[in-house]
Formats: sequence, C-alpha cells, structure tokens
Amino acid sequence: MKKTSRVISAVMVSAMAVSMLAGCGNSGASGAASGAATSTDAAAASSAAGSADTAAAAASGKTFKIGAIGPLTGGAAAYGNAVCNAAVLAAKEINANGGMNGYQVEVKTEDDELDNQKSVNAYNTLKDWGMQMLVGPTTSACSIAVSEYTKDDNMFQITPSGSAVDCVKYDNVFRVCFSDPAQGTASADYIADHKLATKIGIIYDSSDVYSSGITQNFVTEAQAKGLTVVSQEAFTADNKTDFSVQLQKAKDGGADLVFLPIYYTEASLILQQANTMGYKPTFFGCDGLDGILSVDNFDTSLAEGVMLLTPFAADADDDLTKNFVAAYNKDYGGTPNQFAADSYDAMYAIKAAVEKANITPDMSVSDICEAMKTAMTQITVDGLTSKGMTWQASGEPNKQPKAVVIKNGAYVSAE
Repeated sequence: MKKTSRVISAVMVSAMAVSMLAGCGNSGASGAASGAATSTDAAAASSAAGSADTAAAAASGKTFKIGAIGPLTGGAAAYGNAVCNAAVLAAKEINANGGMNGYQVEVKTEDDELDNQKSVNAYNTLKDWGMQMLVGPTTSACSIAVSEYTKDDNMFQITPSGSAVDCVKYDNVFRVCFSDPAQGTASADYIADHKLATKIGIIYDSSDVYSSGITQNFVTEAQAKGLTVVSQEAFTADNKTDFSVQLQKAKDGGADLVFLPIYYTEASLILQQANTMGYKPTFFGCDGLDGILSVDNFDTSLAEGVMLLTPFAADADDDLTKNFVAAYNKDYGGTPNQFAADSYDAMYAIKAAVEKANITPDMSVSDICEAMKTAMTQITVDGLTSKGMTWQASGEPNKQPKAVVIKNGAYVSAE
C-alpha cells in the first residue's frame, strides 16, 4: 500500500496566518475546539495564531516537532486516522492559543499500515524530519516495536492507545488508555456490577497480545465476581473469517453475553454470523470495537445494543466534548471515536508537561525526554477521556472506566 505522510506546520507565511497542511484523513476548514484543561496550563498568551513574535520564532526554527504514527490505510485505518486527525486538531488549537510554553507546534504523521517494521521505518522517517517527541504508535505491537528505538534514542513517547503491558516497559514511554489487564478486569467488573449477564462466552484472538492480555484478566476477574465463563474460544490472524464454531459453543453453553476483546473488523463478521444463526446475546467489547460502525458494507443495525468499555462518549454534554466533536466534524467529517479522544488528550498532556518543566524546543531530544519523565508524574489533566488524569512513573494513567452502547447507529453513554 502507498505510504501516507501528512504535516501540520507552525511556520508562518505571514504574521497573521499559520501555514498548515492537512492532517491524515480528509482535510477541512479550521475549527477551534476548547482544549483539554490542565492544572498546569498557563493563561493563553494570545488568542491569535499569527502574532509577530510567534511568526519570528517559527521562522527561526524554534518550534516543537511532534510525530504521530498509526495505520492510515488498511483494516485498522479507523484507529490511525482518528489518532492523527486529533493530534493535528489539538496542535492547531494549541498554536492558536499561544503554543506550548510560548512556542508553536508542528505535527507530522506517518502510516505504518499496522506493520511493525513499517512502524519502525515511519519512526526513522520522523527522526530524519527532526521529531522531538512521539505520539504513538496507535496499536500495541507497533508501539512495542518502536519503543525499542525510542528507548535507545531516549525520546519521549506517549501512545494514545497502545494497551499491551509491554508498551510502557521503558521509562520514556507513557500511555493515555488503560492497559490490557486493566481493560479485562474493568470489563468483568462492569458486567457483574451492572448485572448484564451470568453466563459468559468469550471469543478472542490468541495470536494478538492485545486480545490475549485482556482475556486473561477478564477470566480471572469474572470468576472472582461470580460470573460463569461457559466457553473461551480462540481464533488466530491466519483464521479469522469463520466464527461459526466459536459462536455455536457459546450458544450451546447458554451464554447470554459474549465478550469480544478483539478489533472491530472481526467483530463485524461475528455479528453477521451470529445473526445468521439466530443467536442474539449481548455483545460486549473493549476499545478495539470502537470503529465497528465504520466498517465498509456492514449493516450497522446488527450492532444495535453492542456495548464496549471506552473512556469517551461523543454524546456527552460537557463543553469540552461538545466543542471537540464539533471541531472534529468540521475539519474531518464524522464523529470522533475514542482513539481520537485519547490522542487529543495525549497532546494536551504533552503541553501540560512541557509547561510544567519549562521545556523549550532548543533542548536536545534526550534532555526533553528526561524533563518529560518527571513532569508527567506532576501534572493533572482534565481531558476528554477522564477528569483528573494523572500518570505514574511506570507510564500508566490513573483514570475511571466508562462504557458506551450502540443505539440508533451511534455510540451513547451506557450510564
């Protein structure tokens, strides 16, 4: 597939305008949403992106360069484009409100096509561009692969959605989303606490670290909560088109809920095949299901009632969410998903940490990273995916789980 690269640039063509190239996905008119509030945010130095001082700083090369990596093409493009679009949107807002610590921000994105080696190649391309910090990669396996290189370079990395445990095994890497074990435990707790079911079937991808990690903790917590797992059936990346056997075992076991800790493409096939069988349990997944409504040629009515554990509901009525959804729709068309929200929060976490540590773009990549490691443990961010988010030195976030349900072809809060 053709490699995709997009740039948003803070370099000015005049003192009144930011020269900005389109981000990944569809480009659109600029739309300013309110940024995630942080306890360390300084008052905006200017509400205009094109002040003379900012233009001069950008022209002299004194801008923060942030890279973003994700699958912009292929089966997981809904994830990567959401992450990149939101990073670009956040950068535009940040620039319009005085930048980070008074400096403008450039974001350049690269397509990894959900391939580990291509993700590493994308990282090297961004390094050649002059990247100082990385948002991504989007998926777990790619994030783990790239972290081997950010560790050696001592470059700050924050993955919006890489949830595998090993994504943050090095001290230079942080994440916005829950880890896989945390998602598994929280899912079992939510199902039990809300009395959604007593007998559970599980269909998972044993070849995927994301799916396997969630499943392991889900089973342990489900048993502790008094839930009965009647079937636990796996598939692999080489055999993921026919799920009739897995569904039949769940049905025969009397499962009134089927847990799907998998990605949305496979989930859409499972829903179609369950419908053909006349099997209508509650289907419950994690953040990997976010995107199922965008699958080509999928009858979204089959997803009615599907639940997923996710920290973001686009229909929330708080001002931050409403402004973000409106701005995202204006720039890119459509409703942002949880991956977009995670990426948006990642950008504002970077902003908060940069300002907390008084980091400037003339610092070395390593010096920026060292300062960010400490500052990330000292900030609190009121973001789209949680209020009062904080981070541990381990890279793990502290936040509250939420769930959404699909109703009338849209994600709505399950609360």
